[in-house]
Amino acid sequence: MPNIVRLIAGFVIFGSAVALMFFGFWGWGILAVFISILIIITFFYNENMLLAQWFLRKDDMPKAEAFLRRITNYETQLFRAQHGYYNLLIGLIESRKAPMQSEKYFKKALTLGMQMDHNIALAKLSLAGISMGKRNKREAQMYLTEAKKADKNKLLADQIKQMKDQLGMLDKQQQVRYR
Repeated sequence: MPNIVRLIAGFVIFGSAVALMFFGFWGWGILAVFISILIIITFFYNENMLLAQWFLRKDDMPKAEAFLRRITNYETQLFRAQHGYYNLLIGLIESRKAPMQSEKYFKKALTLGMQMDHNIALAKLSLAGISMGKRNKREAQMYLTEAKKADKNKLLADQIKQMKDQLGMLDKQQQVRYR
């Protein structure tokens, strides 16, 4: 259902809830208010995105991917602030299947913008891992420092430290190879 239709349906149901309460049907009116609030919330937070995030937390990738695939055209179905998060979620799912193919989704998520700093840090950390896979040390180091700056609450501090240690081991592997 398009976003504008959701918004209109939410306000129509809210108006009918007010009418129901005006005519004395308080129980049905309160129920209709809750339903209208739920519909209006789905304007800002798409239910497929919420379910995909929930299944990602549960580490159920096939179901998360199924809910994300229900979004056929994210530019029209999602609120503008969710475009970056959609690409981030697609990138996280793709990184499990084909890590090098997920780079475009992470970069697009960063260009579209995300509001939460830890999500920006997660995208940059993933890009650092992809750069390490390509043996591009300079780019990986740049993404790691940017991820460390973006991770203000230190949610990804352990992963960033592990990635830096792996980056140091990448130097040792290259030195051994050249001897």
